[in-house]
Amino acid sequence: MVTQNQTQVLKDLKEKSIQVSREFEAPIATVWRAFTDPEILDQWWGPEPWHAETKSMNFAEGGYWLYAMVGPANEKHWARMNYITIRPLKSYEVEDGFCDENGNMSESLPLARGTNIFTTTSGGTKVEFKVYYPTEADLQKIVEMGFEQGISICFDQLSDLFTNNKV
Repeated sequence: MVTQNQTQVLKDLKEKSIQVSREFEAPIATVWRAFTDPEILDQWWGPEPWHAETKSMNFAEGGYWLYAMVGPANEKHWARMNYITIRPLKSYEVEDGFCDENGNMSESLPLARGTNIFTTTSGGTKVEFKVYYPTEADLQKIVEMGFEQGISICFDQLSDLFTNNKV
């Protein structure tokens, strides 16, 4: 049996999608802020020993978050999340992919499109997001890069921030 506080990851190769869900013991406004405030994102959006480092963020429709995943030897892998639609405290739709330090998207790594949905529950807030990739091979590449383990660690780190009242 799976508890409500574990990250669920469902891969669907035919649909070329990954769905992630997790319930956090925090109010929706707090969880929303953890996903939309770069100072908080930098605290949990990288699976240790990696961490995120925001270069710029404009959380608005048409805006984007440009950040680096920084490794233990200070190596940097750049990524960009473009914000398409935003429904405050409910959901936001994104395009997400790898890029260079100036935000120019990579042509060798896949670009995903997905939606994050936030729902109030009796125990806090449920976050669900589903991302779609252009091809099955693109999805498989992301899986092989460690997506499932990485997002699970990140969500554990976020849960710890809530548990320790750091958000």
